Formats: sequence, structure tokens, C-alpha cells
Amino acid sequence: MTTAELIRHLPKTETHLHIEGSLPWHLLQAAYPGKYDSPPASWSPEFRFRNFAHFETELLGYAADFFNSPDRYHACAKAVFEDALTRNVRYIETSFASGCIDFLNLDGHAVCDAVRAAVPAGLEVRIFLGIHHDGYTAKMSTVLEDALTWKNLDGIDLHGAEDAPVGDWAPGLWQRARDAGKFTKAHAGEFMGPDFIRYAIETLGVTRIEHGTRTIEDASLISLLRDRGVALDMCPISNLKLGVVPSAEAHPIRQLLDAGINCTVSTDDPISFGNHIEDEYHLLAEDLGFSHEHLAEVAKNGFKVALAPADWRQQQIRQIDYLLG
Repeated sequence: MTTAELIRHLPKTETHLHIEGSLPWHLLQAAYPGKYDSPPASWSPEFRFRNFAHFETELLGYAADFFNSPDRYHACAKAVFEDALTRNVRYIETSFASGCIDFLNLDGHAVCDAVRAAVPAGLEVRIFLGIHHDGYTAKMSTVLEDALTWKNLDGIDLHGAEDAPVGDWAPGLWQRARDAGKFTKAHAGEFMGPDFIRYAIETLGVTRIEHGTRTIEDASLISLLRDRGVALDMCPISNLKLGVVPSAEAHPIRQLLDAGINCTVSTDDPISFGNHIEDEYHLLAEDLGFSHEHLAEVAKNGFKVALAPADWRQQQIRQIDYLLG
């Protein structure tokens, strides 16, 4: 079996996927004929964003244009989920930004339900509410507390520019979320270093870090992650295009895996990077020298951390083992 065939046939996961950032380009084109005729320059493999603000400004422009109703979220999610099935993705964790409530004045509960209603047979999906570092405002506090009761919401995630201070409200909300049966995650270790990853683990209490790329800079942090079983939901192409790593070859995922850290791969924001899940695996194989066994290890890791019944997770892992022969 060729590497391309293996990547295509592997049961896969997307554990780090923003619904606004996964908006299919054809839906944006259809909503605004003539405005979005050509795909973004950022889809070019050579493209690099100047900084996080450059990336965020572009992405928010697309999102503000398209996501003006729960129905639009449903249409996006439906297209994303159906495409994922064609790529043999079996499990997705996706987040929607609380900014849609704060700035676009949408009903967050209705948005969550609209995304859930888009899930097709054959795909497991878990839905997270992404909250920015300064997202717990007077306007939003009641909404965010109420969100912990939403049946179709599986968890919360810390979003936004990492260098912005996180309010004192966050540890309490993260704990209340867990007390309410929700799973908690945090974006960390992309633009800020090991100290912020440590904050997310020790103060917010998370066991899943979105990115965590800069974990590699601190041996004691690597030990902390390994001892506590913290997993990293990594996005190599995102890290490359945002300048978190200088080259694909410099990405630390192999070193972190070798150190005993559970690392997964996902696409993050495909509308900004022009990537599909297969591209992430091809980067691992072609730029980092991952063998077929290494690629299978990454695929298995996604199912090991999946918020799904153990027997279902083991079934997916057995299928991966069968593919390897």
C-alpha cells in the first residue's frame, strides 16, 4: 500500500476544528456572488501570515459576512461534515465562537442546536463553545453560564490571542463546566510559551491543549503533560503558515510523540490555510519522515482521546491495525 493510499483509507479524526474557520469557499461564493471569485492567497503553500492579527482579521471578515443566522451555521456544518465523511473522518470536535453571540447578536443555543442537527449518520461530532480571554463580559456572563446547561454542547474551549490577559473568571467557569458534565480544553502554546500551557493545565485544569507546539521548549513541561496524560491537538500546517515554526521540518510533533505525549493532527481553520486532513498526514510523511506505523499512531491517538464510548474507539483502532496488516 502506498503512503497516499494509507492516508486516504485510515480512519481519521479532527479534534481541533473551528466551524467558522472551516467554512467551505463555495458557500461563501454563493452567498456573495462576485465578491469571493478567487480563493485566498493564503491557500498557497508558500504563503505566511504576518502575525496572528493578520490571520484573525482575514478570518473574521469571512465569518462576519457569512454567519448571520443559525441556518448559516447549519449549512456550513452540514457541508463540512459531509465532506469529512468522504475523507474517512469518523470523529470531529468542532467549536463555534462565542463572538457570534457577543458581536453578531445570534442565539448561541440555537447555533449549537443547528450544528448538532447537521451531523450525518456515520460521524461522531462533539461541539464546543470557544470563549476569548476577555469573553466573560457583563453582557456575556449570563449566556456563558447558561451554556453549561445546553444539551447539545459538549464542552468549552479557550480561544483568541494568547498574549491577551485571561480574566480571573476563567478558572471558576472551567471548573463549573466540568461539574456540569462538560469537557474543557484551551488553546495554548502557539504564540505564547510554556508558561501559558502550564497555566492552562494547572490553573484551568484542562487535559487537552489545542496546539501546544511550544511545549518542546521546556523539559519539565513535557514531564507534566506526560504525567497528567495531557494530549496535544496539533495543526502543523496552521503552525507553519502562522510562523509558529520556521519550516515543516522544524515542527516538534515527532519529538513530542517520542517523549510519550499523545499528539493528534487536525486542520484548525481550512478557509485560511487551504488544507484538508490528508494534507496534514502528507506533511508528516513527506517533511518529517513519518513511517506508515507513525501515521497510524497519530490516527489512533485521535480515537484514544475521542469523547466517545470505549468500544467504539477500540473498533476504530482495530480497523487501523487491520490496514497496517
